[in-house]
Amino acid sequence: MRWLFLLLLILNATQFIWYNRQLPEVSTELRLGAVQVVAAPQQELKLLAEAPVKALAAGGGLAVEQSAPGCLLLGGFESAERAGLLEQRLLSLDIAARVVSTDASLGSDHWVYIPPLASQQASLRQLRELQARKIDGYLITEGELANGILLGVFPQLDSAVSVAEKLRAAGYEPQVRELPRIYQEYWVRIAEKNQRLVDGDLLARLAGDFSDLKHQLIQCSGVAHH
Repeated sequence: MRWLFLLLLILNATQFIWYNRQLPEVSTELRLGAVQVVAAPQQELKLLAEAPVKALAAGGGLAVEQSAPGCLLLGGFESAERAGLLEQRLLSLDIAARVVSTDASLGSDHWVYIPPLASQQASLRQLRELQARKIDGYLITEGELANGILLGVFPQLDSAVSVAEKLRAAGYEPQVRELPRIYQEYWVRIAEKNQRLVDGDLLARLAGDFSDLKHQLIQCSGVAHH
């Protein structure tokens, strides 16, 4: 029995070594030419369920499981005032509700910039040098890139990379970063105890006054009180 146990042990060790040699190497760095491109972070908001109002049958309930954890939201408006009108309408129907907001992304921009230098004075000297060479730039005064120099904002990645390569050829060290265009959306959050009251009939009536009304069920951590 001892020799059989040793044989099995050797076979398992051999299989483990062979498997680990087959694993591919994973690179977390993305480079285009000599220019580093930093991808925008993914949004934290996780959508659990979403459907347009017109997809709901009149008289039917929402196609979500009431036992599923999440926040039922109605709205998707650009202004808090419009969400407030919907909130008052629901409260008049004895449906507990309150206005909340979420971050939404409308595409991305690509920044070409020179990273922050040791001090604002050093960045200003760099900026004056760029301007003397007829290169437009702006000092970044806030955020993670404060004291960096913004050299351009482009909707297309290839345009940003092209400009960055020309600046690199001129002796500078620009970088390209993708940043989402973030804006606020305003919703009305339905109290969990009242979610069953929001059925197809009610949504159809609300859509008559709020033509752009949407609904979604999301993780509650993705919303903020307004």
